[in-house]
Amino acid sequence: MSAAKPTAPEASVPSVPSVAELEEQERRLVFRRFTHDDAWALGSLLVELAREREAPVAIDIHRAGQQLFHAALPGSTPDNDAWIARKRRVVERYGSASYLVGSRFRAKGTTFEESSRLDPAAYAAHGGSFPLTVADVGVVGAVTVSGLPQVEDHRLVVEALERFLGE
Repeated sequence: MSAAKPTAPEASVPSVPSVAELEEQERRLVFRRFTHDDAWALGSLLVELAREREAPVAIDIHRAGQQLFHAALPGSTPDNDAWIARKRRVVERYGSASYLVGSRFRAKGTTFEESSRLDPAAYAAHGGSFPLTVADVGVVGAVTVSGLPQVEDHRLVVEALERFLGE
């Protein structure tokens, strides 16, 4: 008798990154500087990647309280802009990716909503917002995507940052 072969996970079900993997992404994805032109180029790259996938997303880049880039692709809705604002506030408050913040709470056996004591109408620790970190400066802003399942929003942002930074 032969042993049964283990079945491969469904290709359409993305694996969930660990807290350590998410922290490693933040250590790696650091800019030397981040200008208005960089925001335009990064935002345009995100639009290109989203269009290739026909992803119904909204994309936002903020630096120091100023919106430097915004795009709403076909299929996105005003709700995506509300999610963007809530996810971005998490990055601004914690200095970490919104998905990482939520993952840290889950790793402790709780949720952001239950334990952060922040208004869930104003803050969402769901994937899709990533800190814009400048070396020797720190977090200066956030790049955010909304419209896909949270792990896919996060992955789209990370893919764009890796390409932009030449990773």
